[in-house]
Amino acid sequence: MCRGLESLPTTCLERAKELKARFGCIFQKPDLSHKMDKLSSRVTPEECMKWRESFDRLLANKHGLCAFRAFLVSEYSEENLAFYLACEDYRNTTSTSKLSAKAKKIYEEFIGSDAPREVNIDHETRAVTKHNVDQPSPSCFDQAQSKVYTLMEKDCYPRFMRSAMYCELTRSLSRKMAQRVGGDEKTRK
Repeated sequence: MCRGLESLPTTCLERAKELKARFGCIFQKPDLSHKMDKLSSRVTPEECMKWRESFDRLLANKHGLCAFRAFLVSEYSEENLAFYLACEDYRNTTSTSKLSAKAKKIYEEFIGSDAPREVNIDHETRAVTKHNVDQPSPSCFDQAQSKVYTLMEKDCYPRFMRSAMYCELTRSLSRKMAQRVGGDEKTRK
């Protein structure tokens, strides 16, 4: 019936090892409590509440970005944010000689057919982006980045705002604020 692994072609064994390495992390849920504790000691309650105003506010705040990234990691969809930020970095590249290498790297990591961190974009956007990468310009990822941004804004961001992670962060910050206010009132008496 089963003759063992040695009967399989070498390419199959190599592919199986690659898949095991890629999917190994799925079975281990990341422990983000340490990261959130550290974050709650740095962020203010006011800052945390401003993240609710808009997705742009969240991304513009370094602590908000950190919290959102931690949330995406816990949902195994951090590649969307990584792609968005890579595109921002790419767009700000001033050296035209670096554009081509950066464009190829981003394409291979996030958009190509065997991309290790493939983002969810439609076939048409993928084709346009591939064509753009062949003739790189600062705007060659604009369409793909816009699609990923919209996906995060309409899907990931609302889930983050409702997540246990965000709720616990706001509760923790509220408790710390109440303790400070209570401590301040005791010292005034």
